[in-house]
Amino acid sequence: MSDERTITIRRAQAADAPTLGRLGAALVRVHHEFDHQRFLPAGAGIEAGYGRFLESELRDDEVVILVAEREGRVVGYVYAGIEPRSWKELRDVAGFVHDVFVEPDVRSRGVGARLLSAAADWLAARGMPRVILWTAERNTRAHTLFARLGFRRTMIEMTREAPPSGSRDDEGV
Repeated sequence: MSDERTITIRRAQAADAPTLGRLGAALVRVHHEFDHQRFLPAGAGIEAGYGRFLESELRDDEVVILVAEREGRVVGYVYAGIEPRSWKELRDVAGFVHDVFVEPDVRSRGVGARLLSAAADWLAARGMPRVILWTAERNTRAHTLFARLGFRRTMIEMTREAPPSGSRDDEGV
C-alpha cells in the first residue's frame, strides 16, 4: 500500500495542541536557520506557546487547521484562514496559508500537497477567489511544491536591519 493511502487528513482538535506546538516549533527552527535576523528564534517554551496559539485558532470560524495522520501519528499540519481586504497589501479578500509543515521522515510522499489542497478546498468552499502564502526565500523545496500546486510568485519581501542603537548614518538628524 502506498504512503498516500495511509495518510488521513482531518481537522485538528484541541487534543492535537501539544503535537501542533512541536511541529510549529520545528517550523520556527527551520525558518530561523534560513535567516537568524529575520525569523524568530525557537526559545524556551516555544512548543507550548505555539500549541496554545494554534489551539486558540481552532475556535475561529474563518480558520482551518488540518493535520495529516499516519498510523495514529500526526506527521504534518496546515494552518490557513480567510483574510479581509488589505489596502496596505493591495489585495482583496483572500485565503491565506500561514503554516504548512511535514515531518522530515514523510516528506516527498505527497503529504504537503494533500494538506495544501485540502486547505485550498476549504477556502474555496467559503468563496475565496484565491489562496496566498508566503515562503522563505531559501526554502527552495517548498517553492517547487507550491509551484507544482499552481502558486505563482507575486511579491518579494525584502528586509533591512536597523543600525545598532546609538549609531547614526546621518549626523544631521
